[in-house]
Amino acid sequence: MRTRPDKSGRHGVRGRRPGGAAVLRGWGGVATMAFACLLAAALVLALPQWRGDNGPSGVPGSRGGEPVSQAAPARADDCEAPERSLRPDSEDGPTLEKIKQRKVKKLVVGVDQNSYRWGYRDPNKGVGELEGFDIDLAHEIAERLLGDRDAVVFRAIPTNQRVPAIQSGQVDMVVRTMTINCDRIKDVAFSTAYFETGQQVLAPKSSGITGYDDSLKGKRICSAAGSTAEAALKENSFGADIKTTVPNQLDCLVRLQLGEVDAVVTDSALAAGQAAQDPTVELKGAKPFTTEYYGVAMKKDADDLVRRVNAVLDDFRDDKKDGWRAAYDKWLAADLGKSAGPPKPKYKD
Repeated sequence: MRTRPDKSGRHGVRGRRPGGAAVLRGWGGVATMAFACLLAAALVLALPQWRGDNGPSGVPGSRGGEPVSQAAPARADDCEAPERSLRPDSEDGPTLEKIKQRKVKKLVVGVDQNSYRWGYRDPNKGVGELEGFDIDLAHEIAERLLGDRDAVVFRAIPTNQRVPAIQSGQVDMVVRTMTINCDRIKDVAFSTAYFETGQQVLAPKSSGITGYDDSLKGKRICSAAGSTAEAALKENSFGADIKTTVPNQLDCLVRLQLGEVDAVVTDSALAAGQAAQDPTVELKGAKPFTTEYYGVAMKKDADDLVRRVNAVLDDFRDDKKDGWRAAYDKWLAADLGKSAGPPKPKYKD
């Protein structure tokens, strides 16, 4: 059982010198924060490129650098209830059987490693293991599908590489605060929703920005490439300068702390974690301006795996002792407050 991270939340926190210049503390200043981001990128690039189920370790791999398509910008009017998924099934199918036949019988899961409370390495613990809500969920899936909570290989995947990583077979699934939307379901399959969130603006407390509104006009806004936030800004920017996009959400917080942008648009759940990292910033607007759901993403034709994951999620929601509620209280309650619970699953058939 992992221990709860330091409640101080000082991961990349900044302060203000008398002249108004931003200074970082908690991670050793701007240089250390920048190094952490570069290290994260290097770890992604350094991940081993497996050659498929017949490779040396028998875990899925990339197509040797062959380009794969990325998800198109989200459009909410293309479909209704994209969070509907296949009904759960407790029987193993061909996809899971293939995973079990690997030389190394482990799930390969795409995750984040720098989203505070969701998937991250606590800098106070040195190198440390990945931890957070999404990491706990991935361990739960591994335990239920393979009988071993540690039968999982984590791969750090940038925001804009989540869909390509699934399509190429680099990962079996992505558990990485990934919003289910109408464009993404054209490219990958999703489980039922395990978390409800929405887009919100993050900006310094002293800023005149009041939310996702006309106060963004002329402001420099940061979002992650390939994210729902980027798509929302393209749809309606309120006159903001939206030229800044980055591979990962943490990069936006760094840009904000360095004064290179005026605000960040991201999921409210992620923004709350960033606000916990830096007490000089806050969520703007009374509530998120969208309603969205996170799901576990898998290959389009992996229906059997989707059904098995949905069965795991059903039990995860219902388990009052070690399930969804326990994970929420452990990782998210301090930043997001009391929750009514996980979203109810919706099914296609």
